[in-house]
Amino acid sequence: MVLGTAASNPYAGMAWMHMQIAAGLLRLGHDVHYLETTSNWPYDPVRQEKLPDSTYAVDYLAALTKRFGLGDRWAYRRSFSDRAWLGPSAGLALDLLASADAVFNIAGATRLDEDGLSARNLVYFGTDPVIHEVGYENGDDEARGVVDQHDAVVTYGENIGTPASPLPPLPGLKARTRQPVLLDLWPVEPVPNGAAYTTVANWKQDGREVQFRGERYLWSKDVEFQRVIDVPTRVPPPIELATNLAPPESMRYGEGEPVKTRGVISDARAELEANRWRLVDAQSFTLDPWSYRDYIVASRGEFGVARDLNVRLCSGWFSERSACYLAAGRPVVTQDTGFGTVLPTGEGLFAFRTADEAVAAIASIEADYEHHSRAAREIAEQYFRAETVLTRLLEDLGL
Repeated sequence: MVLGTAASNPYAGMAWMHMQIAAGLLRLGHDVHYLETTSNWPYDPVRQEKLPDSTYAVDYLAALTKRFGLGDRWAYRRSFSDRAWLGPSAGLALDLLASADAVFNIAGATRLDEDGLSARNLVYFGTDPVIHEVGYENGDDEARGVVDQHDAVVTYGENIGTPASPLPPLPGLKARTRQPVLLDLWPVEPVPNGAAYTTVANWKQDGREVQFRGERYLWSKDVEFQRVIDVPTRVPPPIELATNLAPPESMRYGEGEPVKTRGVISDARAELEANRWRLVDAQSFTLDPWSYRDYIVASRGEFGVARDLNVRLCSGWFSERSACYLAAGRPVVTQDTGFGTVLPTGEGLFAFRTADEAVAAIASIEADYEHHSRAAREIAEQYFRAETVLTRLLEDLGL
């Protein structure tokens, strides 16, 4: 079972993250179902707010699973209201949870214990490391409640629990893994004339800052973008940031929302534009997984940053989005989180710590773009192929 929040947060990045896991397992011949059960209200992008209404979420999930080849192998539970199961697998859901060889709880985002449910072998699938590792280390009741309901832990933080990072592993850590990518869904196509290096990211978000061993670590990416804000003025290709351009005062949040997206205020937008950043409203293409894919495929490469907490703590985390750029044959220049311990860098993929290093990386790519494009795809084929990544993961878990 893959237990996630793809319909509760119906954005393309979340769709690809969840579906490439579920569809990848199905391609390996496993009996896979996608389940969603959360007491949080789902977000409705048409009405632009979280609501106690599952209409959009259920319709979205039906279309999403069909497009990724899962067909009727899904169910959705209205845990926020009447706890009714909906969807083709609704009648099977409780038996599936009770009998599955593994239930992968993506990002640990679903509290089965709070929803009155249980699973035979619940695996914390840590796609967004550091928050729970630090919380657990600090004795935070919420973090410990999330983690302790699981029977095993896997993480995208490939340096966690190794000498490369000071972060302690969560109890029950059985495997370090990375985003599986369905390579055939990411075609390598000619680069359009005038294509930019792009990335898709929230500019500023409040919440989820952490204190670890006397130091404060940040979640929001705006501080990291500031470190490289002049890069577009120093390289020939255009650089584009797709982000939330809605007026910050227009944003609404649910009660207790842990992360609040603030968007780009006017002063920050002026500074970005003065440094030749092209800005695009991400909302225009991130509600549909295939428009999102087309945006990446139409890019020349990716230039982006990571969260401070992954950078300074060297978690080894690597972006699911960046893995998709590589699969499309688009070179990636991204902020260093220590992923060079497990991934090759210097051809097709570059890690930077400073703006000067980022400029040098883009210059290297532009000196022989075709070579670096091929290298990017080769990295995806060797390190992110879904069938390879998931086979190793199941072996590590003893499944």
